[in-house]
Amino acid sequence: MMQEIKTVDDVRTFFNELYADGLSFHPDDLFENYVHGETGKPFYSEEESKLRNTLMAQAFEICEKENVDIYEIVLDISMKNGAAFLFKD
Repeated sequence: MMQEIKTVDDVRTFFNELYADGLSFHPDDLFENYVHGETGKPFYSEEESKLRNTLMAQAFEICEKENVDIYEIVLDISMKNGAAFLFKD
């Protein structure tokens, strides 16, 4: 897992790493709130969650600085990773 996010490309790399972990995520959610569906156990340890929360905060900062929509990045990557979304009008 990367340790710091400095560019928009780093944001993309971070999100791809999360999907590689098997996590379908939303950037507004804290990582300690994710649990395995079958076991109910935390997806990440306390230390792992803390690192990922820090990285997500950095991702938001970089995207804001670069005027890039973080949610568009998540949507693009999630679609490429086979995530399904249902939208209600």
